[in-house]
Amino acid sequence: MLNPEHANFPRASFFRRLGAMIYDLLLAVAVYMIAGGIGFGVFYGLYSVGIVSLGGFEHISDTLNNNPLYKGIYQLWLALCVAGFYALFWSKGGQTLGMRAWRLKVQHPNGQNLSFITASARVIWSLLGVGNLYILLNSDKLALQDKMTRSEVVVLSVEANQMRNWHGA
Repeated sequence: MLNPEHANFPRASFFRRLGAMIYDLLLAVAVYMIAGGIGFGVFYGLYSVGIVSLGGFEHISDTLNNNPLYKGIYQLWLALCVAGFYALFWSKGGQTLGMRAWRLKVQHPNGQNLSFITASARVIWSLLGVGNLYILLNSDKLALQDKMTRSEVVVLSVEANQMRNWHGA
């Protein structure tokens, strides 16, 4: 189904994407910190009720940093929260907050929004943002994650971006 309202915008350049990435990095750090606090709280709660032990360490933070199992679970939790931040924003409206500031939107070439599964795949294929360097190697302004998920990042007009901000369309 073609959505003509969003199908004819130009694709975003590397530098425009980079601007949005820098903005979103600040938000991702905030998500990471909140997820870290929640994860630490859950671990402390599990310790308090006797489900996990300190394993010979004096402090809970030492246990989280030095026990490979706990450390792995904790790091996986943090990674899933940050990845989920991007996937949720991309699938719900096509824009993170940084993308809204730079008037960018991720979509399928026909203008449709990504599904949560496609947005999650896009997170993986972005290779922590390194996939955007692929834009510099070709003229179609598609990053690695765009090609692998059949999506694109477009530059919205000021009017279209304002409509998205006010109406959530």
